[in-house]
Amino acid sequence: MDTRVADQLLGTLVDGRYRVRARVARGGMATVYTATDERLERTVALKIIHPSQASDPHFVDRFTDEAKTIARLTHPNVVAVYDQGTHAGLPYLIMEYVRGRTLRDILAERRRLNPVEALAILEQMLAAIAAAHRAGLVHRDVKPENVLVAAAPSGGTANLVDAVVKVADFGLARAVEASADDESGHLLATVAYVAPELVTDGHADPRTDVYSAGIVLFEMLTGRVPYDAERPVEVAWQHVDRDVPPPSKIVAGLSSTMDDLVARATRRDPGARPTDAGAMLVEVQSARDDLGTANASTAELRPIAQPTVPVPSVQPTNRPSWARLPSPREAGHRRPAPTGPSLGDRFHHIRRQYLSGRGGHRALIAVIALLTLLVAVGGWWLAAGRYTSTPSLDNLTLTAAQEKAESAGFTLKYDGGRFDEKIPKDTVLAQRPGPGERVVRGATITLTLSLGPERYVVPDLVGTAYDLAASELERLKLVPIRANDQYNETMPPGNVIALDPKPGTELKPGDKVTVFVSKGRPPLTVPSVVGKNINDARQTLQGMGLVVEVEEVDSPKPQGEVVEQNPPAETGIEPGKTVKLKVSKGPPAVAVPQVMGMQCDQGKLTLESVGLQVQVSGPNPAGLIAFQSPGAGSTVPSGTVVTIFCS
Repeated sequence: MDTRVADQLLGTLVDGRYRVRARVARGGMATVYTATDERLERTVALKIIHPSQASDPHFVDRFTDEAKTIARLTHPNVVAVYDQGTHAGLPYLIMEYVRGRTLRDILAERRRLNPVEALAILEQMLAAIAAAHRAGLVHRDVKPENVLVAAAPSGGTANLVDAVVKVADFGLARAVEASADDESGHLLATVAYVAPELVTDGHADPRTDVYSAGIVLFEMLTGRVPYDAERPVEVAWQHVDRDVPPPSKIVAGLSSTMDDLVARATRRDPGARPTDAGAMLVEVQSARDDLGTANASTAELRPIAQPTVPVPSVQPTNRPSWARLPSPREAGHRRPAPTGPSLGDRFHHIRRQYLSGRGGHRALIAVIALLTLLVAVGGWWLAAGRYTSTPSLDNLTLTAAQEKAESAGFTLKYDGGRFDEKIPKDTVLAQRPGPGERVVRGATITLTLSLGPERYVVPDLVGTAYDLAASELERLKLVPIRANDQYNETMPPGNVIALDPKPGTELKPGDKVTVFVSKGRPPLTVPSVVGKNINDARQTLQGMGLVVEVEEVDSPKPQGEVVEQNPPAETGIEPGKTVKLKVSKGPPAVAVPQVMGMQCDQGKLTLESVGLQVQVSGPNPAGLIAFQSPGAGSTVPSGTVVTIFCS
């Protein structure tokens, strides 16, 4: 049974400008489509968040703020953001559409790359990430799936050295000053590339991206990631407990330069790594210059079974200015040769000047005393004076915590918060550093605020394919239960008919949601039997395999005539189901009143008042009634004609 449902956004014109063409991917927070910008006649990518996220104002604000920040990067190696808006209440981004393959696709095809190609790709990756770091963003999810490799600007596709690399999916980025756990408390990274500090305390800064880039370099050189295990959590903790092995231990013949690069980027202690992607980029460029890249396009990889990956021994070449930061090795950044008197000459000149005069010795003693005082004060300041203790902010409301921290000279930042069934929303659950810890004056305290009880709103999934509906409910930590499928007049087979509880209901994690799914239109169609005799109607319906239920009702229709049916005609129905019929008892009986001897007009009114019809005959319509038929006291159906004779 085909349960696929057409995406309702396909073909839609968003903001009167972007015509949605095809769905590219669906993630945990958003769906990506290709679209045509009908104003500029170009293909773009449209990223629109899921309806379940739109109800979270914090998520929407962060989505919008990060879109504006990323749009300001304007770096050739970053997937550009062109526009931002709202469609049907859902925020969306319009981004650059990159025609190419992911680095994951290339590694799946090639297994591994030679050092020259690996460094060429890594150099552009780091240039993009460095731009983000300078803008105050941390990517947090650097991996081959988020690296797009397109054809070179010259059109060449023969090698990877000339390719253009773009880093995508900064949707997981967060301002450096707000870096912490994500709102759900889950690790926001892929475990194969996750930095140790993200595993242990959820903290991320630019050095976190440097670590992930080092793992990507390791994979490009060796064709594998350094750690593997049955469960993702085991892989994550290997990053904490073990050093990344040198690539040359896996692929013989790789130079120590490659080993050193990987080791520098993947130190378990963040303080031992390059400070950010820009610093790492300088080291990569230096290593690439050592290898030589001018004729890298002629380098050929040997079969994977061979122990070495050849590196062409050639001279460095000039790369596009946008693809790299200046290297210390380049002539333009060499320190100029010193000119003028040396530092020693200047010292001797000053000594002669101060000691040669009458008060020279006094001045020297005063200077020494002043320097001693400055050293003492400076030592006190560095050792004790600049430190203070953090105030206790636990269990305070957000407003009270802000007032207390500001009065003590501290600044605050906030992590993603944590759900709590008992503690009210926006109450401080924890702080880092903790209460009473010794810190520098004016330091920043990170607060964990209560998000209140963890609740999820049942989304409106009516009309959605069951598989997609179940996936969405599971993403919201709800448990989908599929009820027995039912026939439905309008809903295609496999689509959701209804939910119990209804959409909009708030539930706890783990609560069950019953999903009713359509079997399609019923196999039978109820015919119209209204106006037919009950015997004929019963024969027709029973002949179709339906059960007939009869109810007699008062009606002016002839006795035995069907006056109403349920379900109505043309309704779909299953064999064995019941059709209810209402059948007329016939007109009600009326007793004919006595009108003989009455004036003709009066008698006529009397008969009509009880539901009888009157036919007048005789020579004198204004005279007395001499005869009536049927006679007085007779019982006849309502509407029967009574004849009166007036004389």
